[in-house]
Amino acid sequence: MAKKLHVDIVSAEAAVYSGEADMVVAPGEEGELGILPEHAPLLTRIKPGTVRVIGAEGGEEVIYVSGGMMEVQPDRVTVLADTSVRAKDLDESKALEAERLAKEALANRTGAMDIAKAQAELAEVAAQLQAIRKLREKR
Repeated sequence: MAKKLHVDIVSAEAAVYSGEADMVVAPGEEGELGILPEHAPLLTRIKPGTVRVIGAEGGEEVIYVSGGMMEVQPDRVTVLADTSVRAKDLDESKALEAERLAKEALANRTGAMDIAKAQAELAEVAAQLQAIRKLREKR
C-alpha cells in the first residue's frame, strides 16, 4: 500500500480540512512547494493562494489560504492559516467587489501604510479569484 500524508488545514475560525493525501501543493514565499510522504521536516511561511490536497478521497481538494505557516513532518502536513476556505465555498462576486475596492483604495492613497495595506488586500483577493478559477477549470 502506498504511503499517505495526514493533512490538517486550520484557521482561527475552524478546521477546514483533515484527511489523507498522496501529495500537498502549497504557495510558499519563493514559489509552490510540493510535499510527498516522507518529506524532510520543514517549517515555512506560506503566502496567500491555494493549497491543493491531491489524492483526497480519490480526487483533489482546493483550499484558499490567506497566508500563514506550514509544518511538514514525514507523515503529516499541518497548515495554520489566518483564513482558509474551501475554493467551492468562495463567493466570486464578493471577491470581485473586494478587488475593485482594493484597486480604488490603492489609487486614492498616498501614505506608505495605506498603500501597503491596499496592496496586501489586493494580493489576498487575487489569490481568492485564482482559487475560484482553478476550481472552475477542474469542472
